[in-house]
Order: sequence, then C-alpha cells, then structure tokens
Amino acid sequence: MTRTVYYTATTLDGFIATPDHSLAWLLSREIDAEGPMGYKEFEKSVGAIVMGSSTYRWIREHEPSSWAYTVPAWVLTHRDDHEPYAGADIRFTAADTLEALTALHAEMVAAAGERDVWVVGGGDLAGQFADLGLLDAVEVSLAPVTIGAGAPLLPRHVELRRTEWTVNGEFVCIRYDVVKPA
Repeated sequence: MTRTVYYTATTLDGFIATPDHSLAWLLSREIDAEGPMGYKEFEKSVGAIVMGSSTYRWIREHEPSSWAYTVPAWVLTHRDDHEPYAGADIRFTAADTLEALTALHAEMVAAAGERDVWVVGGGDLAGQFADLGLLDAVEVSLAPVTIGAGAPLLPRHVELRRTEWTVNGEFVCIRYDVVKPA
C-alpha cells in the first residue's frame, strides 16, 4: 500500500533549516546512508516525490547540474521562473486549494505505484498533507545540535505514534505513524 511519508532531519530544537535556508548544521554531521533507517534503504521505497519551492531552489543552488531523483517529482510553487533539470520528470504546479492538493496527491499516489510518496523538506507542506488526512508517516533523524530559529520541522499539531527508533552515526532516527482522527 502506498504511503505518504515525510522523511527528513531536524535539529534537537525542531528546525529543518536556518532562517537563511542553510543546512550546514546537517551536512557537517556523521550519518551512514546505508545504516539503520538511512537514506539508501528509504530511497528504494520511494515512487514519487513532492517538495515546495524553497526546497527546489535550495537543490538548484547546491546541485545545479544534477538532479538526484529518477522518480516523478512535483514542485508546489506560485513562481514561474524555476529552471527545470534537463531530462528530469519534474512537474511544477500551484495546487493552492484543498481540492487541488487532494487531486494532486491522488496523481502522485498513482505515479508511485506500489511505492511511497516522499514529502521532501518543507514542514509546512507535510503539514498541509496532514491537515487533509493524507500524511501517513513521519521519519525523522534527530541531530545533536540546536540552531535557535529557522524552518520548523512540522508547524502544526499532528498526533504521532512511534513505531521504531535506532541510532545511526550522530543521529537518533525515529519512525512515526500519523494518528488519524477517528
């Protein structure tokens, strides 16, 4: 069954990026991509991805010549100046209403087939899916650092149930199911 999963890393004080969108706090940490709850295993489960405009801009700035993903990707944006990567299946869309986001989610789930939809970065975007009852899991790697301010991990009230946890390098990795209202 296809799930919608918010897979990310966060600081101990709950931020995924600094106020100026820096991930230096993350990129300087030790984690084994092939270790427990690491990226390599997670990546195998992904059939489609969705991200916001800020995440896409960060990727373009830091990886200008190579797109790391082979699955269909959606970028939610109101901007029309995004430069796509040559040969990549990237779809830019506003999807700025509940109905549009719900329809987009159905399209992403269909594209993912038997694999999952990955919400890449963007706590607010993950929160929008949670608001609609469409977010199924949160998988987070907790870094031993605080930054005091920035982009919050998940800026909403979302009930979670821990299903697994482990240590990978400097990180505590935790998998949660989203508890959906009855």
